[in-house]
Amino acid sequence: MASQDPLRNVVAAQKRGSPKGIYSICSYNRYVIESAMEQALEDDSAALIESTCNQVNQFGGYTGMRPMEFREYVLRIAGSMGLGSDRVILGGDHLGPFPFRDEASAVAMDKAREMVRQYVLSGCTKIHLDTSMRLADDAGDASTPLDPRTIAERCADLCAVAEQAYASLREQNGNAVAPLYVIGTEVPPPGGSGEAEEGLRVTEVADLQETVWVTRDCLVRLDLYDAWERVIAVVVEPGVGHGDHTIVDYDRDKARELTDSIRDFPHLVFEGHSTDYQTARALREMVEDGIAILKVGPSLTFAARETVFMLQYMEEELLKHNPNVTLSRFRDTLDGAMVRNPRHWERYYEGTGDEVELARRYSFFDRARYYWMDQQVSGSLGLLIRNLRSTDLPLPLISQFLPHQYKRIREGSLRKDPEALIRDSILDILMMYSTAVGNRGLPT
Repeated sequence: MASQDPLRNVVAAQKRGSPKGIYSICSYNRYVIESAMEQALEDDSAALIESTCNQVNQFGGYTGMRPMEFREYVLRIAGSMGLGSDRVILGGDHLGPFPFRDEASAVAMDKAREMVRQYVLSGCTKIHLDTSMRLADDAGDASTPLDPRTIAERCADLCAVAEQAYASLREQNGNAVAPLYVIGTEVPPPGGSGEAEEGLRVTEVADLQETVWVTRDCLVRLDLYDAWERVIAVVVEPGVGHGDHTIVDYDRDKARELTDSIRDFPHLVFEGHSTDYQTARALREMVEDGIAILKVGPSLTFAARETVFMLQYMEEELLKHNPNVTLSRFRDTLDGAMVRNPRHWERYYEGTGDEVELARRYSFFDRARYYWMDQQVSGSLGLLIRNLRSTDLPLPLISQFLPHQYKRIREGSLRKDPEALIRDSILDILMMYSTAVGNRGLPT
């Protein structure tokens, strides 16, 4: 299976009027990626795994991984799950100067070029180019959007770098797969924002048209005709999102003018970001309406975090009176890591001390996902897993804290293993996405 075929097939199916899609996992969490591989195996489909410019870049990002290291990390997990590398699509999300936006444009763009180059050289074949953010020396009011022509010129600049990197790959391997491109951006920016609390504005058709045609013009000016033919999607805001404790559900009637407009672009589909926490019906309607690429991430780590918290409650009930056992104290360890290093959440959570503490633990933003690789947090999680594996998990406790998983254990389709329980909670969400994009039959 050529790694680009599933994406091209989705576009072709959409243009035939068939509501097919693909979901993209934007996460570095091991349990999430393992679950994505498991779902792909069950569906006999490809697994599309992406990293953002903040997660992975030439400086390590907040994961500490460079693009090639992320590739190796994902493919190791795929191998451990029995999924062949030919069924893994790697992508880069929001590739551009966003991590360097506080620097002058010359410096920020130079760093963005190197980041894009490394992503392509690492074998990423789905490249989302996003140059919509203002840089430190951009003229004009900082509160207004950047000029579309500037955005498009910078996008074309990065596309040229990607094409050069692909040419270098082809010199080494004549079978190297050409990158497919996604353009445009959405509200909110990478990582989310509080805008769902205030309401979301559906992308105007005029703005979509300007993004597409100005980007095409800038690519053509750089003789990137072939690259333009490989632009398969444009990111839009279809009016979905989530806040700290609110969810904005997809309303196909409000998005109708936008979604109808995709018919004007014979080789493009929409890519929807921030589709987390949407209902199964909403996800299916989005795919039916041409939002054929569904990005998901925080809701998957949210599910993993929920399950780990439930596992800790079980650990405490089972082992708190055993003097020979050191309890994991995972919840407190995670919160302690967040308090020590607040940079990943402090702009997102407001209110009294109690309200902020509650948000750190339970917010839909799930900023806790940034701390799973913290040494103390990962050590605490490891201790929790070992403690639970040292004893037999009683069915009544599983029923109390994880009732959906209890049913599957009783049916014989799930093991009483703590890590299997974590993955199963993630799979509950992935199955909705799998159904929405047409990998599974619709429920009767």
